[in-house]
Amino acid sequence: MSQANPIRLFVTHLWETTDDYLRVFEYLESHRNFFYRNHSTPDQRVTGDKETLKEDLRRQIAPVEAVIALSGLYETNPDLVFFQVLYADANNIPVIVIKRFGDQRPPHKVLAEHASEIIDWDERALVDAVRKHARHEDTTRWDTIEFKLFKTDFGFRILNGAHFSRVL
Repeated sequence: MSQANPIRLFVTHLWETTDDYLRVFEYLESHRNFFYRNHSTPDQRVTGDKETLKEDLRRQIAPVEAVIALSGLYETNPDLVFFQVLYADANNIPVIVIKRFGDQRPPHKVLAEHASEIIDWDERALVDAVRKHARHEDTTRWDTIEFKLFKTDFGFRILNGAHFSRVL
C-alpha cells in the first residue's frame, strides 16, 4: 500500500453522511502512512426506484478491496444495508463490521454472518482489519509497557501505579 496504490474502500451508507460514517474517515485519516481511496458516494444520490439505488450501490462496491459496514445503520434501513453487505460477500469482498458506536451489543445476526471480522470503534483495530482483509498484510503489533525500577535494599521493585511489587 502506498500513495500510488491506495486500498480501495466502501463504507456502507444510506445516501447521507452520518456521524459514524464521518468517524470512520477520521480514524483512517489519523493513522500515519495509511492510504486509501473512498468509493462510497453518499452525497450523490441517484433518482429512481429501489432497483436504480441498488444498481448505484453495485457500481460503488464493485471495484473495492474491502467494505466497512456500520452496524448502527442496520436499524435505519435493514434491507439496504443487508443488500450492501450481501453484494460484497457474493463478490468475495471482505466485510469488516464495526459495532454500534458507544454500544457493546453485538451487531445484528445478519451482519455478523457475513462479516470477515467484527471490530469495536478503535482506530488501530480498524486500520489493522482493513490491511489484513484487503491486502492480506500481517499487522501483528506488540504493545510496549514500560515500568520504572527502583533499587532497594531487598532487590528491585517495580512502581506500578500507586503499588510496589517485588521483583526477584
